[in-house]
Amino acid sequence: MGKGKAGFGGMPGNMQQMMQQAQKMQENLMRVQEEAQTLTAEGSAGGGMVKVVATGGQQIESITIDAEVVNPDDIEMLQDLVCAAVNDGLSNVQTKVKEKMSEATGGLQIPGLSL
Repeated sequence: MGKGKAGFGGMPGNMQQMMQQAQKMQENLMRVQEEAQTLTAEGSAGGGMVKVVATGGQQIESITIDAEVVNPDDIEMLQDLVCAAVNDGLSNVQTKVKEKMSEATGGLQIPGLSL
């Protein structure tokens, strides 16, 4: 390498710049991960008779069940509707989280990166 040259391939400061960019991205991703925990999405089943609100932290915040679907003679239907609404809510919030992460990474798919 010539005098005054540093870094790989004779590019001064290139490695340092890459490290700074990686650190910035890591800080941004940590911020986005924290924000993602506060995201919410609704899921529903039975034409909206059962509604669920799920958080980005994969928790169920609320469940609302219309009285019309409460039939003591058909508990299995209600159980199925609750499961379907929960799955819908979790799927919807996961989509929101993925969109938020995609914004933070500029669309880069980073293996192993999840919330």
